[in-house]
Formats: sequence, C-alpha cells, structure tokens
Amino acid sequence: MRPFDVSQVDFAKGDGLVPVVAQDAVNGLVLMLGYANREALEETLSSGELTFFSRSKGRLWKKGETSGNVLSVKELLLDCDRDTVLARVVPQGPTCHTGSRSCFGAEHVPIADPIAQLDATIAVRVQTPPSGEAPSYTHKLLGDRNLRLKKLGEEVAELLVALTDKDSSRIAEEAADLTYHMLVALHAEGVTLEEVQRVLQSRAKSP
Repeated sequence: MRPFDVSQVDFAKGDGLVPVVAQDAVNGLVLMLGYANREALEETLSSGELTFFSRSKGRLWKKGETSGNVLSVKELLLDCDRDTVLARVVPQGPTCHTGSRSCFGAEHVPIADPIAQLDATIAVRVQTPPSGEAPSYTHKLLGDRNLRLKKLGEEVAELLVALTDKDSSRIAEEAADLTYHMLVALHAEGVTLEEVQRVLQSRAKSP
C-alpha cells in the first residue's frame, strides 16, 4: 500500500468521522460507502484491509470480517477538502451483503473497461471454490493446467486464422476469446491484470 498521512485528514467536520468511498482498483467500479475515524484509518494502513467505524455498533468494523469478502487496499487518497477518503481496493468476493459486487447494484451498468470487468469476475472465481456437481468453465480451466494451456494455444491459432482470412467480425470475437483465456492463465499463476498494466505503463513513451 502506498503511504498515506492520516494527520492530514480533517475529522472535525464530521464529528470525528469521514466518508470513505471504496472503489475497485482494477475496473473503477464504486463498491460501497462507509465512515472511518482516525483509528479505523490507522487500522486499514496497518492491516492492508479496509476498516470502517460502524455508527450503529459504535466500534471498528472490518469489511468482510464475517463473510471473508474483505477489501484489500491498494491505496488511500484524500480529496481536496481533506474530509473524504477514496480507497482503491481489490475485493475478495462480493462487496454487498446481497451478494452483488457493488452496494449500488452497478454490475448492470457498463463500466469504462470491460477487460478489467472480466478480470474482476475471474478474480472472484479464483477466490470462490466451485460448488455443485458442475463447476463453471472458468473453475475447470483454473483446476486443469493442461486444459488451460491447450485452450490458450487453440485461441491463438483461431485468431491467426481469422487474421489471415481478414474477417473483421471473427477477428474481434477470437481476440475476445483469447483475452479471456489469457486472463484465466494469468490468474492461475498468481499474476494480475494490474501487474500487466504496470509493465505496460513502464514501457509507455512520453509524447
């Protein structure tokens, strides 16, 4: 987690509390809103998991302390008035108690980066064991390295054929299939899309 100076936060405006907006660090989806006092922010910095102050219970409350769906914090950002905190997080499962990814029901709203949304869905599959007699296709790939690599190779070949045929619609479809299988393979090896993005950013040349 990047450094964050709690002493810069203006707690006085909210009687010792400030709003904390949790945002998915990968796809930008707003997940939830909570409140934190100084102790809660210090606990977040110490543990790396987003912690709030529960106004109803009158105590610190770590998101996911019961469900296990914690919010791993990548960084905390303070707004210009120093009275609101943005927490960029990686959710370890659904954020809302209803089972939705967002407390705002935003999974039905298109977000800016569908690749990041796909990556987030795969990340949830990684954290959630398969249930029932018929595991999802993603779980099958995650649990079978040979199948995973075989399918990845097949998708590369199918994209090459589409490119050779100059079939624009098939090219887009095959590229989408390849992207999915690539992301599954990355997650199976513990590599995240964010890590790939950092590599790309490091290679970007200034205009």
